[in-house]
Amino acid sequence: MAQPPLSNQPTAVRLSLTVNGERHRISVDPRLTLLDLLRDRLALTGAKRACDRGECGACTVLIGGRPVYSCIALACSHHGARVTTIEGLGRGARLHPVQRAFVDADAVQCGFCTPGQVLSAVALLEQHPRPSAAQIAEAMSGNLCRCGTYPKILRAIRATGRRTKRR
Repeated sequence: MAQPPLSNQPTAVRLSLTVNGERHRISVDPRLTLLDLLRDRLALTGAKRACDRGECGACTVLIGGRPVYSCIALACSHHGARVTTIEGLGRGARLHPVQRAFVDADAVQCGFCTPGQVLSAVALLEQHPRPSAAQIAEAMSGNLCRCGTYPKILRAIRATGRRTKRR
C-alpha cells in the first residue's frame, strides 16, 4: 500500500498572547515570526523589518520587559507572553518619558530605528534607572542607527535617567 504524500504545509498552532495590554487568541503557521504576526496580522507596524537576521534592532519589542528581536523570534514560541510594542508605550497623546526625551533631544532623525531604540532604552531604564555609560553602551549595542544620531540617543537616555527618582 502506498504512503500518502507528505504535506509541506505545517499544522496551524493556536496562540494566546497579550500585546500592549490586549489579549489575542490566534492561529498561526508555526514558522511565522513575531514581527510578521505584529505587522501583518495585528497591524502594529512600529517594529520595522530591516536586516531580518536579528542584527540591527529595528524590530525590537519588549517581551516581559526584555528587548527581543521580533524578526528572529517565532510567534509560537511566545505563547502566553506579554509583548509591548512602541504603539503600547504612551497613553493616547501622552508620550512615555523615554519617547518624550527622544523628541526633546532631537534623537529621531529619519525615525526608522527609533522604535527599537526607545524600547531598548525603556528596558535599560527599568533595570538601571540611573545607568552608567557602560550600562547604556551595553544595552544599546544591539540597535543600529544608520543616521548616526547616537550622541542624541545617549543624551535622551541620560536625561530620562536624571529625571528618574532613586528607588
